[in-house]
Amino acid sequence: MIIKEVTLFTSNIQKQRQFYKTTLGLEIMEDTPKKIAFKTGNSILSFQYKSKMQPSHLAFNIPYNAIYDALKWLRERIEAIPYENEYVTDFSRWKAKAVYFYDEDHNIMEFIAREDIEIESDVAFSPQSIISISEMAIATDDIENVYKEISKLRSIPIYDGGFERFCALGNHEGLFILINKNIKKWYPTNEVAQTSDFIMKGDYNFSFLDGKIEEIS
Repeated sequence: MIIKEVTLFTSNIQKQRQFYKTTLGLEIMEDTPKKIAFKTGNSILSFQYKSKMQPSHLAFNIPYNAIYDALKWLRERIEAIPYENEYVTDFSRWKAKAVYFYDEDHNIMEFIAREDIEIESDVAFSPQSIISISEMAIATDDIENVYKEISKLRSIPIYDGGFERFCALGNHEGLFILINKNIKKWYPTNEVAQTSDFIMKGDYNFSFLDGKIEEIS
Protein backbone atom coordinates (compact mmCIF):
# COMPACT_ATOMS: atom_id res chain seq x y z
CA MET A 1 0.00 0.00 0.00
CA ILE A 2 1.43 3.32 -1.08
CA ILE A 3 0.99 6.35 1.19
CA LYS A 4 1.72 9.51 -0.78
CA GLU A 5 0.74 12.12 1.80
CA VAL A 6 -0.61 12.30 5.32
CA THR A 7 -1.95 15.56 6.69
CA LEU A 8 -2.06 15.86 10.46
CA PHE A 9 -3.48 18.81 12.36
CA THR A 10 -1.60 21.18 14.63
CA SER A 11 -2.44 24.16 16.78
CA ASN A 12 1.10 25.51 16.36
CA ILE A 13 2.51 25.60 12.82
CA GLN A 14 5.60 27.52 13.96
CA LYS A 15 6.70 24.92 16.51
CA GLN A 16 6.23 22.08 14.04
CA ARG A 17 8.15 24.04 11.38
CA GLN A 18 11.02 24.51 13.82
CA PHE A 19 11.00 20.85 14.84
CA TYR A 20 10.85 19.20 11.43
CA LYS A 21 12.94 21.75 9.50
CA THR A 22 15.59 22.78 12.04
CA THR A 23 15.77 19.91 14.52
CA LEU A 24 15.25 17.00 12.11
CA GLY A 25 16.39 18.73 8.93
CA LEU A 26 13.50 17.76 6.65
CA GLU A 27 13.03 19.59 3.36
CA ILE A 28 10.02 21.92 3.24
CA MET A 29 7.70 21.37 0.26
CA GLU A 30 5.02 23.93 1.16
CA ASP A 31 5.01 26.71 3.74
CA THR A 32 1.99 28.93 4.44
CA PRO A 33 0.47 30.35 7.63
CA LYS A 34 -2.13 27.55 7.62
CA LYS A 35 -0.16 24.59 6.27
CA ILE A 36 3.37 23.27 6.12
CA ALA A 37 4.56 20.15 4.27
CA PHE A 38 7.80 18.18 4.47
CA LYS A 39 9.44 15.70 2.11
CA THR A 40 9.68 12.27 3.72
CA GLY A 41 11.20 10.13 0.99
CA ASN A 42 8.52 9.22 -1.53
CA SER A 43 5.82 10.64 0.77
CA ILE A 44 4.85 14.03 2.15
CA LEU A 45 4.04 14.75 5.80
CA SER A 46 1.85 17.83 6.12
CA PHE A 47 0.49 19.81 9.04
CA GLN A 48 -2.63 21.92 8.75
CA TYR A 49 -3.72 24.46 11.34
CA LYS A 50 -6.59 23.57 13.65
CA SER A 51 -7.24 25.16 17.01
CA LYS A 52 -7.98 21.83 18.71
CA MET A 53 -6.35 18.49 17.91
CA GLN A 54 -5.47 15.14 19.42
CA PRO A 55 -2.00 13.59 19.05
CA SER A 56 -1.51 10.95 16.37
CA HIS A 57 0.80 8.00 15.82
CA LEU A 58 2.68 7.72 12.51
CA ALA A 59 5.68 5.76 11.21
CA PHE A 60 8.30 6.18 8.47
CA ASN A 61 9.99 3.36 6.56
CA ILE A 62 13.80 3.43 6.66
CA PRO A 63 16.40 1.00 5.25
CA TYR A 64 16.29 -2.36 7.01
CA ASN A 65 19.93 -2.14 8.16
CA ALA A 66 19.69 1.46 9.44
CA ILE A 67 17.76 1.21 12.72
CA TYR A 68 20.71 1.60 15.10
CA ASP A 69 22.22 4.34 12.97
CA ALA A 70 18.82 6.08 13.00
CA LEU A 71 18.65 5.80 16.79
CA LYS A 72 22.12 7.36 17.13
CA TRP A 73 21.17 10.17 14.74
CA LEU A 74 17.91 10.77 16.60
CA ARG A 75 19.49 10.89 20.07
CA GLU A 76 21.97 13.50 18.89
CA ARG A 77 18.97 15.79 18.32
CA ILE A 78 16.13 14.83 20.67
CA GLU A 79 15.13 12.25 23.25
CA ALA A 80 14.06 8.88 21.93
CA ILE A 81 11.19 7.06 23.65
CA PRO A 82 12.17 3.83 25.43
CA TYR A 83 10.02 0.81 26.20
CA GLU A 84 11.08 -1.17 29.27
CA ASN A 85 14.47 0.59 29.10
CA GLU A 86 15.06 -0.47 25.50
CA TYR A 87 15.13 2.04 22.65
CA VAL A 88 14.82 -0.43 19.77
CA THR A 89 11.73 -2.64 19.57
CA ASP A 90 12.10 -5.90 17.69
CA PHE A 91 8.88 -6.92 15.92
CA SER A 92 10.13 -10.37 14.98
CA ARG A 93 6.81 -11.52 13.45
CA TRP A 94 6.94 -8.58 11.07
CA LYS A 95 10.71 -8.90 10.53
CA ALA A 96 11.05 -5.27 11.59
CA LYS A 97 12.70 -3.05 14.20
CA ALA A 98 11.51 0.38 15.33
CA VAL A 99 12.49 3.46 17.35
CA TYR A 100 10.14 6.17 18.59
CA PHE A 101 10.10 9.89 19.39
CA TYR A 102 7.69 12.77 20.06
CA ASP A 103 7.24 15.85 17.92
CA GLU A 104 6.06 19.24 19.21
CA ASP A 105 2.39 18.19 19.30
CA HIS A 106 3.18 15.03 21.27
CA ASN A 107 2.51 12.94 18.18
CA ILE A 108 4.27 9.59 18.55
CA MET A 109 6.54 9.29 15.52
CA GLU A 110 8.41 6.16 14.52
CA PHE A 111 11.24 4.99 12.30
CA ILE A 112 10.66 1.38 11.28
CA ALA A 113 13.14 -0.82 9.40
CA ARG A 114 11.52 -3.75 7.60
CA GLU A 115 13.44 -6.63 6.06
CA ASP A 116 10.64 -7.23 3.56
CA ILE A 117 11.20 -3.85 1.91
CA GLU A 118 14.67 -5.09 0.95
CA ILE A 119 16.24 -1.63 0.90
CA GLU A 120 19.56 -1.21 2.67
CA SER A 121 21.90 1.74 3.09
CA ASP A 122 25.67 2.05 3.08
CA VAL A 123 25.78 5.72 4.12
CA ALA A 124 25.21 7.51 7.43
CA PHE A 125 21.57 8.01 8.40
CA SER A 126 20.05 11.37 7.44
CA PRO A 127 16.61 12.74 6.50
CA GLN A 128 17.33 11.50 2.98
CA SER A 129 17.35 7.95 4.38
CA ILE A 130 13.59 8.06 4.96
CA ILE A 131 11.90 5.91 2.32
CA SER A 132 8.24 6.84 2.81
CA ILE A 133 5.45 7.11 5.33
CA SER A 134 4.91 3.56 6.56
CA GLU A 135 2.02 3.54 9.01
CA MET A 136 -0.92 5.69 10.05
CA ALA A 137 -2.58 4.71 13.29
CA ILE A 138 -6.31 5.00 13.86
CA ALA A 139 -7.70 4.85 17.40
CA THR A 140 -11.36 3.84 17.39
CA ASP A 141 -13.98 2.05 19.44
CA ASP A 142 -15.09 0.00 16.42
CA ILE A 143 -12.23 -1.55 14.43
CA GLU A 144 -14.52 -3.62 12.23
CA ASN A 145 -16.52 -0.60 11.11
CA VAL A 146 -13.37 1.35 10.19
CA TYR A 147 -12.14 -1.66 8.23
CA LYS A 148 -15.46 -1.87 6.36
CA GLU A 149 -15.46 1.85 5.57
CA ILE A 150 -11.91 1.72 4.18
CA SER A 151 -12.81 -1.42 2.21
CA LYS A 152 -15.68 0.45 0.55
CA LEU A 153 -13.11 2.75 -1.02
CA ARG A 154 -10.93 -0.13 -2.18
CA SER A 155 -10.35 -3.70 -1.05
CA ILE A 156 -7.61 -3.95 1.59
CA PRO A 157 -6.01 -7.06 3.12
CA ILE A 158 -5.66 -7.69 6.84
CA TYR A 159 -1.92 -7.84 7.49
CA ASP A 160 -2.16 -8.89 11.14
CA GLY A 161 -4.59 -8.96 14.06
CA GLY A 162 -8.37 -8.96 14.26
CA PHE A 163 -11.33 -6.75 15.05
CA GLU A 164 -11.33 -6.88 18.85
CA ARG A 165 -8.10 -5.20 19.97
CA PHE A 166 -5.67 -4.51 17.11
CA CYS A 167 -5.75 -4.83 13.33
CA ALA A 168 -3.11 -3.86 10.76
CA LEU A 169 -4.42 -3.31 7.22
CA GLY A 170 -2.28 -3.17 4.07
CA ASN A 171 1.20 -4.57 3.49
CA HIS A 172 4.83 -4.01 4.44
CA GLU A 173 5.04 -0.86 2.31
CA GLY A 174 2.12 0.85 4.03
CA LEU A 175 -0.26 0.04 6.85
CA PHE A 176 -3.25 1.40 8.69
CA ILE A 177 -2.82 0.45 12.36
CA LEU A 178 -6.27 0.20 13.92
CA ILE A 179 -6.51 -0.09 17.69
CA ASN A 180 -9.48 -0.36 20.03
CA LYS A 181 -8.92 2.67 22.24
CA ASN A 182 -11.12 1.16 24.96
CA ILE A 183 -8.76 -1.82 25.31
CA LYS A 184 -5.34 -0.89 23.97
CA LYS A 185 -3.09 2.12 24.64
CA TRP A 186 -0.47 3.66 22.40
CA TYR A 187 2.77 1.73 22.06
CA PRO A 188 5.40 2.32 23.38
CA THR A 189 4.28 5.14 25.70
CA ASN A 190 1.25 3.39 27.23
CA GLU A 191 -0.71 6.63 26.87
CA VAL A 192 -4.48 6.60 26.44
CA ALA A 193 -5.18 6.62 22.70
CA GLN A 194 -7.48 9.35 21.45
CA THR A 195 -9.16 9.45 18.06
CA SER A 196 -7.24 11.98 15.97
CA ASP A 197 -8.09 13.62 12.66
CA PHE A 198 -6.02 13.20 9.50
CA ILE A 199 -6.21 13.26 5.71
CA MET A 200 -4.75 10.41 3.65
CA LYS A 201 -3.63 10.42 -0.01
CA GLY A 202 -2.19 7.53 -1.99
CA ASP A 203 -3.75 4.18 -2.80
CA TYR A 204 -6.53 5.29 -0.43
CA ASN A 205 -7.79 8.86 -0.49
CA PHE A 206 -9.96 9.94 2.40
CA SER A 207 -10.37 12.26 5.34
CA PHE A 208 -10.78 10.87 8.82
CA LEU A 209 -12.49 13.66 10.75
CA ASP A 210 -14.44 13.24 13.97
CA GLY A 211 -14.11 9.48 13.58
CA LYS A 212 -15.75 9.41 10.13
CA ILE A 213 -14.22 8.37 6.80
CA GLU A 214 -15.10 10.39 3.73
CA GLU A 215 -13.58 9.75 0.32
CA ILE A 216 -11.73 12.64 -1.33
CA SER A 217 -10.61 13.09 -4.92
